[in-house]
Amino acid sequence: ISRLRGILLEKMLDKVVVDVGGVGYVLFVPLQTVQILPPQGQEVVLYTFLQVREDALSLFGFGSAEEREVFEKCISVSGIGPKLALTLLSGFEIPKLVDVVQRGDILQLSKLPGIGKKTAERLILELRDKLGPRRLGTSESMLKGASPSGISADIITALCNLGYRPVDAEKAATQALKDSPEAGIAEILRSALKLLQR
Repeated sequence: ISRLRGILLEKMLDKVVVDVGGVGYVLFVPLQTVQILPPQGQEVVLYTFLQVREDALSLFGFGSAEEREVFEKCISVSGIGPKLALTLLSGFEIPKLVDVVQRGDILQLSKLPGIGKKTAERLILELRDKLGPRRLGTSESMLKGASPSGISADIITALCNLGYRPVDAEKAATQALKDSPEAGIAEILRSALKLLQR
């Protein structure tokens, strides 16, 4: 399965459900993909990666072929699985990730949950030649419509799913909401991630 086109049935902060010919596919997605998704009920096209294991089939979705390519290069690094690769793509936009890797910025990488100094060093060593400079479009759509309390809970859940401690997630979510109370949920989540990486 390389690509899916169908109706977006459900949209969460880390996964979506797409109806393709009456079959609902669950796809795990990075934050950057969530930001460009259309509203629920509309048609969506996602580039996909299927992970086959003895105990599960997991489908990962991406807003562009380039994003999928970077994901595949990340999981080619020893010790980096799909979940950690999604954390990388959620924590950094692709141009920023490429820049961090090219500069050998171990500190920035190791601020993400699940990535210690040794893992960051391995990522830089193995990805530096695989990730060249990239130019991407800047079109984004922010998710709107959730109540403030709902947004806070969703942000905290998403941060915990990325591996952050609940106490840190709550603190970052509260501060991000305070800084930008009128912003969309995806924008607030990105602000919270930046606060956690300081």
